[in-house]
Amino acid sequence: WALERASPALPRLAALATLAVELVLALVLAVECAGAIRAAPGAAWALEMSLPWIPALGISFTLAVDGLSLVLVLLTVLLGIMAWSSSWTEIRERTGFFHFNLLWALAGILGVFLALDLFLFYFFWEMMLIPMYLLISVFGHENRARAGFKFFLFTQSGGLLMLVSILGLYFVHGRATGTYTFDFRELVRTPMGPGTGTWLMLGFLAAFAVKLPVFPLHTWLPDAHTEAPTAGSVLLAGLLLKTGAYGFLRFLFPLFPGAAAAFAPAAMALGAAGILYGAAMAAAQTDVKRLVAYTSVSHMGFVLLGVFAWNLTSLSGVVMQMVCHGIGTGALFMLAGSLQERLGTRDMARMGGLFSSAPRLGGAMMLFALASLGLPGLGNFVGEFLVLMGAWKRNALLTSLATGGFILASVYALGMIQAVLHGPATRAAPFPDLSLREAAALAVLAAAIVWLGLFPQAMLGTVHRPLVNLTESVRVPEPPQPWMRLAHTDRPHAPKTAPDRMEGRP
Repeated sequence: WALERASPALPRLAALATLAVELVLALVLAVECAGAIRAAPGAAWALEMSLPWIPALGISFTLAVDGLSLVLVLLTVLLGIMAWSSSWTEIRERTGFFHFNLLWALAGILGVFLALDLFLFYFFWEMMLIPMYLLISVFGHENRARAGFKFFLFTQSGGLLMLVSILGLYFVHGRATGTYTFDFRELVRTPMGPGTGTWLMLGFLAAFAVKLPVFPLHTWLPDAHTEAPTAGSVLLAGLLLKTGAYGFLRFLFPLFPGAAAAFAPAAMALGAAGILYGAAMAAAQTDVKRLVAYTSVSHMGFVLLGVFAWNLTSLSGVVMQMVCHGIGTGALFMLAGSLQERLGTRDMARMGGLFSSAPRLGGAMMLFALASLGLPGLGNFVGEFLVLMGAWKRNALLTSLATGGFILASVYALGMIQAVLHGPATRAAPFPDLSLREAAALAVLAAAIVWLGLFPQAMLGTVHRPLVNLTESVRVPEPPQPWMRLAHTDRPHAPKTAPDRMEGRP
């Protein structure tokens, strides 16, 4: 922040140097933890550290990493570099304050993915909201003040409810065991009644549902995405939404397995509704950034559906969807920012015919739009397919409804391609194609989304052990669904032998 007094370019260089160091540290961390991450069951954490902070209150500075958090740390650093790249020409004033808030937000997000002390987790959870609010309200577009206030109001309200639940869990655990602590590893063993667990669970649920965002608590998202600068949109879509999904996986089910399982049918219904609603709203937009924002509501519906299905298949799809959505939607926001910077508008009705004059931009937009609609061979398809496979075991009806999101996704993705890239050109002046900096950044994201689509086992293997630990420590019984048994209904006691299924005998 202080460097901008000397030169507007110095804050950019300082931020790049910081992100480069972060990338090196994250890769070193991945190499160090590679063996432990794929180790046999029993080792919950590949690496951890703990320092006393406020010992009188049972608060410690405890960080830990496993395969799940490592993948999200790498995603955070990657998208942080992409956010830095997308602001190179867009942010020309107060560059020091901008990059200060950019790095501050990334620090909070990294803390959320690594913290094991619940007080520390809440500290990072709230810390990342302030720089995001400033990025939106100071560096955003026309209605930035309203969008920033709405974002802060929604997320802060959910966060305060989670704080109440954290304090409640702290006191319940202390009275039951005599030890007052915020250590997550101790709190997961807190004895409590079903009523107490339900009320405490709701506070965590509120914070994570707002951040994900869960329909109908999503209304802050389109405004925040639309008015935020491009870097802010990349952080919002690629990372902040993932903190909500991470909270569901890491904290909600392990702390309150019974209450979470009881809420699962309603949560899966909200997930299916979010998939359809978000896709339908995206198809109705003419503002390209608002369209991409509503696709996030739809894609996060798959995450909610998969989390509350709670089996290894669905959770593997959830993590894949989190990573691929961060990469693909972050890239689409970068492209939307490039369009607005060149055209001075986000209205797709004033675009058209850009592919002939900007083939690099057109090719990138087609690739990431196809990834968004779930084209096989790209990473999003793997995540959504695994989510639907796992969710079918829990509720076939809601899973069937959720597949309608693929149809609507084709409508909005192909509609965006047609409106922006094809048809008659609406500009007489030549349209500048992507610069070398923009093309290089998008090429990295394109390579990642293709690699995850063709070779998903590299990432699925990294998160396999943490997900196995989660599903084995928190077992949710599969609900009986007699209406699914379409075969042998006239002979309910007849054995379902392999020859009957293979030969098709009644």
